[in-house]
Amino acid sequence: MSVKNVIMITRILEDVISDRLFTGKTILLLGPRQVGKTTLIKGIFQKHAGRSFWMNADNPEDRALLNGINSLRARELFLPGTLVVVDEAQRLENSGLTLKIIHDACPDIQLVATGSSSFELTDKIKESLTGRKWSFRLFPISFKEIELHTNFLDLIRSLEVRMIFGSYPEVINQAGREKEVLHELISDYLYKDVFTLKGIRKPEILEKLVKALAFQIGSQVSYRELSNLVQADKETVERYIYLLEEAFIIFRLTSFSRNLRSELKRSHKFYFYDNGIRNAVISQFNPLSLRNDTGALWENLLISERKKVNEYHRRYRNVYFWRTDRQQELDYLEEYDGRLHAYEFKWQDSAPIRAAKAFQAVYPDSDVKLIHRDNFMEFIKS
Repeated sequence: MSVKNVIMITRILEDVISDRLFTGKTILLLGPRQVGKTTLIKGIFQKHAGRSFWMNADNPEDRALLNGINSLRARELFLPGTLVVVDEAQRLENSGLTLKIIHDACPDIQLVATGSSSFELTDKIKESLTGRKWSFRLFPISFKEIELHTNFLDLIRSLEVRMIFGSYPEVINQAGREKEVLHELISDYLYKDVFTLKGIRKPEILEKLVKALAFQIGSQVSYRELSNLVQADKETVERYIYLLEEAFIIFRLTSFSRNLRSELKRSHKFYFYDNGIRNAVISQFNPLSLRNDTGALWENLLISERKKVNEYHRRYRNVYFWRTDRQQELDYLEEYDGRLHAYEFKWQDSAPIRAAKAFQAVYPDSDVKLIHRDNFMEFIKS
């Protein structure tokens, strides 16, 4: 794709957020660096030209003004009917209190704040903005967004590239330079941002942990196993995994169980929000024909894409994987509207799902579907 095409990709959340404007609540947009938060908000901002006010907390002057703001000053700066954006709000000394002051002092404006990592903001604003905010999370570009911008055929042609290099905007933008872009990304927001967070006393342990998780995507793993792998205590591993989740690098599925003895409990599967970041962590960019982890990459891609579509369309579902002590397993479960919907992911094999009969014998009011290359768009768009 050309630079022009990529820049113009419309994000699903743009319409979702636009529908929430001037409804009496502050809008908070979170997500990792370089996924397009500022670009998305600028698109909305430009539609309110003349009645908008942009502040960037990375700018020392804007940060100083915001850090010292009071109710009177807020009313002087922000006129009724104005769209007010505070970009990179995590840079503020007390972002929660600052946003609360503006929100309460100026009830007739629309306040929008963006932040690059949820723990830097949510811990500060959780109490301050209770009942006063809409929260959204933005991820790397979704397959649905790519398809809307190009077409289904181009999307299918790019499937292997997306499985290997992921879908960060700059990665798509810089075709042919994906490796360089990805290594810059993990250097900037993983090895610089995350590794310098409070509570990271042993960055070398965190680096080992990220790599261990990258090698085990889609595999069942316990905290005890991980602690043995990285030679750290279980509490440290749990804390570091929490930080990686809050930094939008990884997410987890827990095992599904309704207290049946044969079903495994307290186990997890970890996935990366982006295949490219995962492959950059282990410096593995070989084509699929030369890899032995294609199935794991396919599973990671499908579950991360499903997570995007559920999040963007505000579909609140419980998600799991299912496995028994007899090695019967289903890759992904969603529970909603009182029913279980199970999925098995296959890159090449389209044979019947072995565990389907065992699963439906226990949970008869469920459905089980096989997701493969011929029908995957149905799964990640529906």
